[in-house]
Amino acid sequence: MKADGGLNGLKILHLRRMATLAPPKRHVSADEAREVAEAAREQEWASPSFVRDLFLGTLRMDLIHPYPEQDADEIARAKPFLDKLERFLREDVDSDRIDREGEIPDDVIDGLRKLGAFGIKIPREYDGLGLSQLSYMKAIELVSSVDGSLTALLSAHQSIGVPQPLKLFGSEAQKKKYFPRLAKGAISAFALTEESVGSDPAAMETTAILDDDTWVLNGEKLWCTNGTKAELLVVMARTPSKMVNGKEKKQITAFIVETDWPGVEVVHRCHFMGLKALFNGVIRFTNVRVPKENVLWGEGKGLKLALITLNTGRLTLPISAVAAGKRCLEIARRWAAERVQWGRPIGQHDAIAQKIGSMAANTLAMEAVAELCGAMAERGGYDIRLEAAIAKLYNSEAGWRIIDDTVQIRGGRGYETADSLRARGEPPVPVERIMRDFRINLIFEGSSEIMHLFIAREAVAVRRAQLPPAGARRVPLDDPVRAEARAAPVGALPSGRRRGRAVCDGGDLRARAATL
Repeated sequence: MKADGGLNGLKILHLRRMATLAPPKRHVSADEAREVAEAAREQEWASPSFVRDLFLGTLRMDLIHPYPEQDADEIARAKPFLDKLERFLREDVDSDRIDREGEIPDDVIDGLRKLGAFGIKIPREYDGLGLSQLSYMKAIELVSSVDGSLTALLSAHQSIGVPQPLKLFGSEAQKKKYFPRLAKGAISAFALTEESVGSDPAAMETTAILDDDTWVLNGEKLWCTNGTKAELLVVMARTPSKMVNGKEKKQITAFIVETDWPGVEVVHRCHFMGLKALFNGVIRFTNVRVPKENVLWGEGKGLKLALITLNTGRLTLPISAVAAGKRCLEIARRWAAERVQWGRPIGQHDAIAQKIGSMAANTLAMEAVAELCGAMAERGGYDIRLEAAIAKLYNSEAGWRIIDDTVQIRGGRGYETADSLRARGEPPVPVERIMRDFRINLIFEGSSEIMHLFIAREAVAVRRAQLPPAGARRVPLDDPVRAEARAAPVGALPSGRRRGRAVCDGGDLRARAATL
């Protein structure tokens, strides 16, 4: 009994079962899934939001004009690091080798550590570089212009791994303990996804049970980026439910977990279509004892912590899409000027000229969107949950179209690997690798479909908050148009509509939604 840290017989039985038997799949109703998701939502708008006000029909130009330029002192502080990083990437990183071998060489990781690339936003008092969000994004743009696997390594560590939630929600003791390690290059990861848990966290099976002053963690996490290399993890787990006003309230809590603790095991490294060197795997937790002081923010606040962290964390992906767009535009323009068909460079044929024109316009738009959101996050005083979601959605989809057009413009050479091109004496332009590496951007950190749902859900919530109460009738979250219709009171329809009905026809309402 002492070897089990004083656990009583029932807890020992419970933990042994979880350690040795496959836990039963949790059957989650639609109502339960909705309740868990709603509980994690940020209900209040403490700061202004440009997009939120657009949904209310107000154009708040004062929020974006004049354009929130980066502080000159910050630019000067960041420049030496960015210059060294760019030189390192050009001289010491062989992306074709990384793709071919499926590994990031240790000397590349060590080189990034020496540059301070794992502590870009960690405050200087904890040995980090202490640079701003926009400086971090410029660093990620440089990395993304060279190699997608390196982008995943650095962004999973700093955008959603331990540093960002620790900075936002960590106690001073936690910061003193972990920030210096992270700044020196202790790689971190974020463990949320499970076999049955993607965008719907209500089905989570990983559990943590409190035993005196220690949490005992059991479960398995899937697709944990950096998980096979990480020293530190943010792990989401179900903790015992609480009763609030006579109703059960599900609890999901975030923990800082060290991977060298007994019971933490990497059971599989995952391999993918692209990002061949991704340190992504399945992590199993068997009776892992986590100190009570390693709870992040507070018991039951895990999902809200994740969503708030992602408000800023999602900005990594839009800026990496900008890098891909610029790289592809450069490749397409060069090829369109060099390749001659039918007596003229193909860039002078209308079909190709149209593609390149669209690529240039969308790359400019992507950069404006990404950098505006980064500047808002850097300046502070904004709520960017909608701006970040729209940036992620727009830039990932626009970036994918740009890459697809680049493959089309390059033709067979766009489909051929860089190694094959090199072997037969042509420039090893890695368009097919860029396409493979980029495709995941439409899925992770919120798929395009989830981003549409999230944006629509927030838009409806904003509009409903301005309307008189319409009763407690439950509305489905997966149909925000119906939600708005049911929330609209009698007589609240647009002018010219027949009064006396609370709900207009669906086509009519969709037209209204399109004008938001």
